[in-house]
Amino acid sequence: MIKPELAESIISEMNHLIQEELIVADTSGTIIASTDKSRVGTFHEGALICIREKNTRVITEEDQKTLKGVKAGINLPVFFQNQIAGVIGITGDPGRVSPYGEILRRMTELLMNERYYSEQVEWRARAIEAFVFDWVQKSDWTEEFISQAELLGIDLTLERQVLIGHCSSEKEGLISQQTLLDLMHFFTNETADVFVRWGNDRFVILMAGHKKKERTHHFAGQIRDYLKNRYGLDLSIGIGQPASPQHVPLSFQQADRALNTAKKTKGIVFDDDLRLEMLLKEIKKETKMDFVSRTIRSMEHERELVDTLQTFILQNQSFKAAADVLHIHINTLHYRMKRIEELTGLNPRHTHDMTILYLALLFLDEQPKKE
Repeated sequence: MIKPELAESIISEMNHLIQEELIVADTSGTIIASTDKSRVGTFHEGALICIREKNTRVITEEDQKTLKGVKAGINLPVFFQNQIAGVIGITGDPGRVSPYGEILRRMTELLMNERYYSEQVEWRARAIEAFVFDWVQKSDWTEEFISQAELLGIDLTLERQVLIGHCSSEKEGLISQQTLLDLMHFFTNETADVFVRWGNDRFVILMAGHKKKERTHHFAGQIRDYLKNRYGLDLSIGIGQPASPQHVPLSFQQADRALNTAKKTKGIVFDDDLRLEMLLKEIKKETKMDFVSRTIRSMEHERELVDTLQTFILQNQSFKAAADVLHIHINTLHYRMKRIEELTGLNPRHTHDMTILYLALLFLDEQPKKE
């Protein structure tokens, strides 16, 4: 049966094509949408006759006198999956409006099928999202979990490698369902990969099979280029290590860890390339904040000193290279380094102290920026 919200949509679409009074009635003969709002909720006897006879019904001016709630025009049954779903009616001289009848019926049925398809796609997408969420959260499989996989057509025998993409842009609602569908259509090519949206700014891909690292990197790069060129989205990607189906949660954790590093450069990072980052991920947020307080908190608002120290590190602690990048005299750089030592008690020239300063800068970057 046609739902009222769909009927309203049909009336709106059809009214762009024909400037006549239109109605949509349900299978009980009740008008559920009309260009004349006063008729909504009223009984239309002509529609009910049309449904019973399963055929087009012309309403004459004589019928207006004997049938309840009708106006002269034409009523046509609308079919969905070989069943009558309702009636669409056009008010006016039957001889004049009849030529529009079959066109409007076919367009109505197309709209119904399109809406049904969209709802099915949305339902399936949400079902797969829920399934993947369960999959990456636990390694124990229940009979219900296995049955869901079969229902959704997900192969639980294949090795998987988890890829997590994070989009950043000034746009709101970054990853729409349509964006994800476009991505899936363009890159899956009927493979066993599983694509799901993960909130508004992320998506997760469970890549099937064990592929060479170069091939996986190329695949991730193609996705990044596609989203940038088509939607203007900047993409960071973290990639976990290949894992057996029951160890997908571990690959997901690795991809998430790699993503944290990838977001700093908007790049593509494999978990097996991480070194120091593996340790930093395990440190509690509170511990990091305490570490910053004990080391560089005194120079946190000295942005010039923070930038200088970061540049010095990026230039492999070369005074000349850092001074060139900062466009300052080398003596000025020496002065700033001395100032850093005075504020923190840590000498950037000493390896031990520099290690502490480097970690402190990394932790400082993770803390939320104050407005």
